[in-house]
Amino acid sequence: MADPAQAFHPEHIIDEIADFIGDPVKAADFPKHIIRWRNDKAAAEVGLAGLTDAEWIAHFGQFEPLAGSLPQPLALRYHGHQFRVYNPEIGDGRGFLFAQMRDAAGRVMDFGTKGSGTTPWSRFGDGGLTLKGGVREILATEMLEALGVETSRTFSLIETGLELHRGDEPSPTRSAVMVRLSHGHIRIGSFQRLATLGLNDELRRLVAYALKHYYGEQAGEDAPARLLTLVARNTARLAASYMAAGFVHGVLNTDNINITAESFDYGPWRFAQTFDAGFTAAYFDSAGLYSFGRQPEAIHWDVVQLAIALKNISEVEPLAVAVDAFAPAYRTALMDRMLWRLGVARRGDEEDMALVGAIERALVASKVNIDRFYFDWVGGDLRVVKTDYASDDFAEFRDAVAAYEPVADLTHPYWDDDAPCGMAIEEVEAIWKPIAEADDWSLLDAKIIAIRRMGEAYSAIRPSS
Repeated sequence: MADPAQAFHPEHIIDEIADFIGDPVKAADFPKHIIRWRNDKAAAEVGLAGLTDAEWIAHFGQFEPLAGSLPQPLALRYHGHQFRVYNPEIGDGRGFLFAQMRDAAGRVMDFGTKGSGTTPWSRFGDGGLTLKGGVREILATEMLEALGVETSRTFSLIETGLELHRGDEPSPTRSAVMVRLSHGHIRIGSFQRLATLGLNDELRRLVAYALKHYYGEQAGEDAPARLLTLVARNTARLAASYMAAGFVHGVLNTDNINITAESFDYGPWRFAQTFDAGFTAAYFDSAGLYSFGRQPEAIHWDVVQLAIALKNISEVEPLAVAVDAFAPAYRTALMDRMLWRLGVARRGDEEDMALVGAIERALVASKVNIDRFYFDWVGGDLRVVKTDYASDDFAEFRDAVAAYEPVADLTHPYWDDDAPCGMAIEEVEAIWKPIAEADDWSLLDAKIIAIRRMGEAYSAIRPSS
């Protein structure tokens, strides 16, 4: 008998709010369907690893419904602050919610698309996704998952045979349709839209939906404040995870912040190579609004916008208290995440925060590569001398870390490698080049293997909370 945890468990709970959350749409009819990426690891968790390639294309390239789930895709409606300018004319312009299901842990999961064609929210866009954009999303999600960041997962990438024109890369360029697996697709911008339109009954229903299906709580008079508290705490953990991973999302608009605080939607992302607070990922972020060091501030600002939307259906005071949950949650999460990556056990808030500060100051002063630093010092003791850690830049850190003990298992062979597994933008380009020139996917395949191997090593050093 098949393991029930590995069976496919379809859902369609979006029916509860479908009358106001989205519009039924059809996928584009693509001239070709060439599977470029099957995430069978993720597929096994939702009972779909056994699909043949033909079945995979039928569902994730032609979007035939998955039995028992949504009968037709929904392009979701939302507004959002884009670089802090409110835009009421956005929504799923090149994607849709395709299906819902439950994973082996019983969590509601969504299949959402990118590059699946035009929708009522496309405005002047073509609804497409470049193949390179899909490859970049695979690399981002795999790397973040390995580094312990709660992220959507790239589930499928199928090349579609269309030629797209883009101003920021050589055109025409190859196209693809991507499917991501995530814990919900409801955004802060979904609430902003309802508040702006004065749809307060629908706003209450959306709060109840989010509490019930993502947080396992029932609605009540204090539902808006309870939801906001949960979002504040979880997004604070997301911000801390970015800082520990050295990741720069690039576009932390309110329409890109998931109500579950799961990171998603990767466009101009980068991994910072050094601890440079001003490092940006997007060439169009000239003011550095979403730079590496400003990401906690940016995410907190987004949470405030959710509070502003919810004041339509709540008193202000409990919302203000809920927003205040962000700062202490961020502080705790930053200690958890940075000490986890360093591979040492927590000792107490005061000591741990001092160590975090020492790490940041040492990295800023020395300009040592972030991944190199954590790799060399995992377990709290310098294992391999690859740089000048004896310099004054590291004096405070050396003194602080001396009291810490390693945690869990540090015997994985990854820790014996000559160098850490990183993700510099130059490597992303190097992986893409043979794909573009010779349809050679071997570098991507090898990188995924290396990233997952690193993830196995980090999974043995469990986060302290």
